[in-house]
Amino acid sequence: MGKKNENVSRRNAMKAAAIVPLTAVAGTAANSAIKVGVIGTGGRGTRLAGHMSRDTDGEVVALCDVQDSSIERASSRLPQRERKIYKDYRKLLESDVDAVIIATPVFRHAEHFEAAVKAGKHIYIEKPAAGTIAECKRIMKAADSADTKLNIQFGFQRRYGTVYQRAKKLIDSGEVGKINNAHAHFVKHLGKQLYAPPMPRPTTELERIRYWQYWRDLFGGGLVETFVHSVDVLNWFLGGHPQSAQGTGGRSVMRVGDILDHVDVSFKWENGLSAGLKGSFIAPPRWREVKEVFYCEKGAVETAQEYWIHYRKFGLATNDFAKTTSPRNIAVDSVQSFINRIKENRPENVGVRGAESTLTAIMAQMAVDEKREVTWDEVIRSG
Repeated sequence: MGKKNENVSRRNAMKAAAIVPLTAVAGTAANSAIKVGVIGTGGRGTRLAGHMSRDTDGEVVALCDVQDSSIERASSRLPQRERKIYKDYRKLLESDVDAVIIATPVFRHAEHFEAAVKAGKHIYIEKPAAGTIAECKRIMKAADSADTKLNIQFGFQRRYGTVYQRAKKLIDSGEVGKINNAHAHFVKHLGKQLYAPPMPRPTTELERIRYWQYWRDLFGGGLVETFVHSVDVLNWFLGGHPQSAQGTGGRSVMRVGDILDHVDVSFKWENGLSAGLKGSFIAPPRWREVKEVFYCEKGAVETAQEYWIHYRKFGLATNDFAKTTSPRNIAVDSVQSFINRIKENRPENVGVRGAESTLTAIMAQMAVDEKREVTWDEVIRSG
């Protein structure tokens, strides 16, 4: 996407949002541990806290959640040490932590992100940015208002995985020529959620927090919350968000909530490029097949969190390829980058970029729901 159009789209997205005021940025000496607080100690928050504690110079010193059982479970899975416990995220943000992990239910992301920016904390926030267009715009505005000393990173860990970075470097070098087409494949078994019985829609805040992954108005659905990983990779490798999306989807197995269990989406970029995305929760137990393939002029590149492949020649008997496996879980690469940037005073702020990938997924979900082509301009004008 051209720079001029990118700036126009971004300005349009900002029009309706209010500026978030700033407080002083938390300062940390380069030779000391980064003090981290975790807001949201569910499964993802606990895993990130574990990586942060064991694999980086970050030190998890505070946990916050509205559910005691969640805090107790997280505490039992983290390295033993004394930590402050909070039930109110605002109290944690008033503390002396340098950085926060935000891993709360998606429908609370914008509120928590805005507050963390105001408090002057470095922020690692889980994807997606939000579940709605309006709340994505809140994220974008808050990110744009953040002090330039803040390091703001989304949980799109593929951006930081060495296997992805090497694949992107090869494509950028021109060795394989330009990308002509791309395809993302995100098929996995959803677990117990796939066969959960119907339940009434949540009516209390605690019910919304406990069952947010079943209801699209609380997290955007599978396309926005899960398959957005693939969407972000497509945006990254193809150079910005697409101009439109078309798609189909449905519910073949799921009975609980109102989310779809499969989607097929076609994206179009303004330079004529197209890419497809197949997302599905309908797979055998423990099945996981998540990858992207970029078909180029002189070869192909396949990416996944476990490996990347450079296909050089093709044919029934003449396949020539080089495969490199990831040296570690790419979530470790992601949290290491977050902490290292803080310690080395090399902050990045990818708040707008993360929101744009989320808006791309929302555009795709709108196309599936409305059974028509939906454009980026429509998305930016709405919400």
